[in-house]
Amino acid sequence: MLRALLRSGCSPHGEEHNSQCLIASERNLLDAIRCSDRWVVLVFSIQDHYLLTNLYGQTLVAQLEDRLGSSIVNAAREEVGNPKTVLLQSNPGELLLLWPDSEHLMQQLADITYAIKLKAQNDLMQLMLQRTGREVELGIGFARLKLNNGTKPVNAFLHAVNEARSAAHSQIVISQLELAHKFREIIEQRDITMHYQPIMDFHNGTIFGWEALARGPKESSFRSPVMLFEMAEKLERLFPLEEICREKALANLGEIAKSQKLFLNIHPKTMADPNFTPGKTLRKIEEAGLTPENIVFEITERHSIQNFDLFYRTLAHYRSQGFLVAVDDAGAGYSGLTSIAEIRPDFIKIDKNLVMDVDRDPVKRALIETFVSFANKIGSRIIAEGVENKAQATCLVDMDVHFGQGFYLARPNAPKPGLSIDPQKLKPLADIAKETFSCSIPVGKLAEAPHPVSRDFLACKARSFFEENRHISNLVVEEDGLPVGLVMEYHLNRQLTTQYGMALFYNRPITNVMDPLPLIIDERTPVEQAAKMAMEREPLKAYDDIIITRQGRLFGAITVQRLMNTLAQVQVEMAKGTNPLSGLPGNVSVEKELESRIRSGETFDVIYADLDNFKVYNDTYGFKNGDMIIKLAADILSWATRRHGDSRSKLCHIGGDDFVIVTSPGKSKRICVGTMRCFKRLVQNCYCEEDRSRGWIKATGRDGQERDYPLVSISLGIIAIEGPTSLKEISERAASIKKYAKSIPGNSYVRDRRTRTEADEDSTPVMPPSA
Repeated sequence: MLRALLRSGCSPHGEEHNSQCLIASERNLLDAIRCSDRWVVLVFSIQDHYLLTNLYGQTLVAQLEDRLGSSIVNAAREEVGNPKTVLLQSNPGELLLLWPDSEHLMQQLADITYAIKLKAQNDLMQLMLQRTGREVELGIGFARLKLNNGTKPVNAFLHAVNEARSAAHSQIVISQLELAHKFREIIEQRDITMHYQPIMDFHNGTIFGWEALARGPKESSFRSPVMLFEMAEKLERLFPLEEICREKALANLGEIAKSQKLFLNIHPKTMADPNFTPGKTLRKIEEAGLTPENIVFEITERHSIQNFDLFYRTLAHYRSQGFLVAVDDAGAGYSGLTSIAEIRPDFIKIDKNLVMDVDRDPVKRALIETFVSFANKIGSRIIAEGVENKAQATCLVDMDVHFGQGFYLARPNAPKPGLSIDPQKLKPLADIAKETFSCSIPVGKLAEAPHPVSRDFLACKARSFFEENRHISNLVVEEDGLPVGLVMEYHLNRQLTTQYGMALFYNRPITNVMDPLPLIIDERTPVEQAAKMAMEREPLKAYDDIIITRQGRLFGAITVQRLMNTLAQVQVEMAKGTNPLSGLPGNVSVEKELESRIRSGETFDVIYADLDNFKVYNDTYGFKNGDMIIKLAADILSWATRRHGDSRSKLCHIGGDDFVIVTSPGKSKRICVGTMRCFKRLVQNCYCEEDRSRGWIKATGRDGQERDYPLVSISLGIIAIEGPTSLKEISERAASIKKYAKSIPGNSYVRDRRTRTEADEDSTPVMPPSA
């Protein structure tokens, strides 16, 4: 009865959605009303509800209604201190919120109501931008409900609801609210504090920079940046607010390294504001001891850009001065591919909704991998926002995402905090395997003795040094044994031969012409990784020499030419019949090995190794992670063969996840046991925390049915060669014993002592206990 009265004449359609929020029943509502004689009634309505339903369907609108219910209850608790709220859905797209009235709310109710609206609307906007690319507007009105003697609660309640609905249709004069007055005071008193959240470089585990985040006064509705910037836009005070934020962010940042960045949020409207002058911005940056290269303007695109021409002209101007640009929330709302193509940002910040569950969602992984590939092609870099746990972070590292930001890595704070995790814990699987079973050449073995000079060494002396030592291409500037810069001969000559080069630099310290950010790597870095880092540098520095350190101190230097020559030699050796993924000998090598041993008539064992449940893992976690798990198996088998085999034992990778080991009869058991134990322990690093803890994953099999699959395990089958045989017989026996081994759950090995392809009745496979 009550719902019918509330709904009468108020909706263009009569369907009723049972919201997942805590919705009061009619009886509970009336019982609650009788508990107090004074109530506040708020009406919230989703504007254009009927249009949204027709455009996007009932499912999305139902999600909006559910989100709205949760949002207004949470916002009300924040604003009035956890009242005993009652929530009721009256019409599709309309919710009622009630809480007991009190004297201290009398003068603040309009402000509280508007604050709740802004917070709830912002919460809805995130869902709307993500799903539709458009914004959403809420209508809101309030009224007071007072029960008098003789007044029926239902009648009093309906009267208050109608009054609140009427208020919802009226436009709130924001400038007259107490909130507007408080906001003006904040601007006048510059009562803004800045917190800083680190952005982690996933490639080297260091802090790449910090994002500056504004906070209003404590114990205030404006503590939330949402409230601050929403009110600023409504009152057309966005530029003064952002100007205060920029100045405070620069003034309180503290010392940072020359390569580190400060990310400053800027609304497109602000960048196009005539008051946003280059001189003032540069002056504040210089006062903070920074350069434009340290500053990244983060374009917050929760609203569309209106004046494209002015915006892009301003953007081009700042870029010409050395400032960098990032696009925020890529993948949500207006920050789509068209916007990225127009702005051509130096950094693309991936929206947190794409990062959420990326470790379990293959579609999100594919999208982010596409973003990474796209960014690499256009010279941009990816920052993943909203990294909330280790599984997400590890997955992003494995996908070669450049940077990450989120509560798991560090929470915002002031003064600027460091990382709250050990970067070593986020090393990708490939790096773990390299460290555990590395056979690559460390770059330190190729290093040549350095030619160190002090900071006050003159540029003219450097030129003379190069003229007298034609075989030397670099000088390393050091301080207390630590490398601080690099001078390449051709860079020095280029600077000195400019129009005023000799006058500016010739008799000046070498620090004026050195590269203060050379490539510096540890002596243990593999040659392949060093070459990759060298080629990823900007074009002008791609062939500069590389400084090598030992425990952080200057150890040596290496030319890119020597590095690439060594890498080429390694690759040529690998190309001689090796598997391109693992670097192990392939089919040709194993055939030659078997034929040689068969001709000699010797007795030997053949171990056939294969991965179980690999296809399911590959389909769920992606091809890149699948390759990593094969490489892990290859490294473990290589280690076990070296440790437990003899000098003639040979490991070959015959394709996919299949491996063959040829060894002496007395060595095969130890190789298998060592492999199983090591693989069982290390393979768990290839899974997200949730899958690892429960010991299985949910995936779709080849039959199209979804079921639970165990973690990847390794099965090994041993066949003994004790007499005349052929490659065909060995292949058939190996296939048979492999099939038998894979029928045993978990990591296991089996031995087949049959000497011929045909199975004798008394020669069944022998299976030791599984690991």
